Amino acid sequence: MNSVLRAAAIGLIAFACTANAQTIVVGGKAFTEQQIMTAMTVELLKAKGFTPDRKAGMGSAAVRAALENGQIDVYWEYTGTGLTVYNKIADKFPSAEDAYKKLKEVDGAKGIVWLNMSAANNTYAFVMNKDDAQKRGIVTMSDLAKAIKGGAKLTFASNAEFYARPDGLPGWQTAYGFEFERDNVKRMDTGLTYSALKERQVDSAVAFATDGRIPAFNFVVLKDDKSYAPPYMMTPVVRKEILDKNPKIADALNSLASKLNNDNMSRLNASVDVDKKTVEDVAHGFLKEQGLI
Repeated sequence: MNSVLRAAAIGLIAFACTANAQTIVVGGKAFTEQQIMTAMTVELLKAKGFTPDRKAGMGSAAVRAALENGQIDVYWEYTGTGLTVYNKIADKFPSAEDAYKKLKEVDGAKGIVWLNMSAANNTYAFVMNKDDAQKRGIVTMSDLAKAIKGGAKLTFASNAEFYARPDGLPGWQTAYGFEFERDNVKRMDTGLTYSALKERQVDSAVAFATDGRIPAFNFVVLKDDKSYAPPYMMTPVVRKEILDKNPKIADALNSLASKLNNDNMSRLNASVDVDKKTVEDVAHGFLKEQGLI
């Protein structure tokens, strides 16, 4: 074969491979951790020969609906959200593994596959400035409830989703038997809750447990002493129809899930929110560091 024919043949093979690369629509929510995971998923799938199409920045209800409707194929979700919000299961489970198995079962019947659960538990948490919490003697959620029921006019920063969802503020207040006065709950975008607390504009705020700003801003997490919060183990979720056609997706995302834990997710989140690195740079760096690309 002469050089011209050889080059043409190579070009045709490359074109065929590109044409046959399965397009996978990757969804994601709007906050930092989800942006990082969406970027990681896109880069990892691309490295495995897929053609990822990124659809990020959604709320929980929107991204789940998009998965169910076939508008996206894969994203990272949290087991507690899957149970309480999407499937209305409020049962307490002996372990995170038991909760995960139940979720795999109920969502499996809907054509939704939960792949391997990571060790990153991004549960909701109530946080305060460490010095203020110490001054007030507040260590646990029961301490916070006692202070509010005793007349303390504490303010609380919440994003709109946590304010309304059943496993959010309403559920926590019911579990601990207290209620913030309506005017003392300040609703704002997720990222602003951290800066509002840091700048002493509020006394407490909702946070994600793996958020790097908690240690960076010297916040303290109030202990959930009644174990109200379910585990929110971060897990890749895929439509069964897509997974059946592309089983290598499971291998790629399970490999990534096995590398994640609270410590490194907190570090990655801080790299974006505190150190101001780009989501793409942080995602790429972690994939390289872990030998995944």
